Amino acid sequence: MRTRQSRRWEICLLSLALTVGAAGCGSGPEATTGPLTGRAAAPVAHSDAEENAAAKAALAAYSGYLDASRTASARSDPGHPALPRFLADPLLTRVRLAIRDAKEHGAMRTGKLVSDPTVVSVDLAADPPTVEIQDCLDARDYRLVTVKDRKTVPGTRGGRYLATATAARYPDGRWLVNTGAAHQDQPC
Repeated sequence: MRTRQSRRWEICLLSLALTVGAAGCGSGPEATTGPLTGRAAAPVAHSDAEENAAAKAALAAYSGYLDASRTASARSDPGHPALPRFLADPLLTRVRLAIRDAKEHGAMRTGKLVSDPTVVSVDLAADPPTVEIQDCLDARDYRLVTVKDRKTVPGTRGGRYLATATAARYPDGRWLVNTGAAHQDQPC
């Protein structure tokens, strides 16, 4: 009984604090027309060196992602330990599901995937900081084949096409690729 009453008091105090805090926020003309001063006045500027370091780390994560996914795909191993070193969700789950799906259908990836990535943007003020990457993937020699006879799976195609990815810096300081898309309808 004592726990229930103390819980009610906590809820009442929290509600009161939120109500008072919201009432203290201005919504009149003085709150919107005055100039911003102090730290909230302008976004934090990051040096070129910081942005270059972020771009380099993100490209390393992207390269590691491609290598890890090629290795995992060639081994039909969705649990390959290198995948989480370079990938984060939701892309990590998508890659693992694609590898598992190929494995369940008796297929695997083989051949060479050629990558030529460039950094499109760096946003160190974002939460979390992000780097956008654009790549021209050459998958003409990277094929989905049947494990049994190594014949190319019908309906799969290679070619050169645009790919995009986003790498984010996680709280532990690692840059991981968390989103990515292959735009096979956009040749490069």
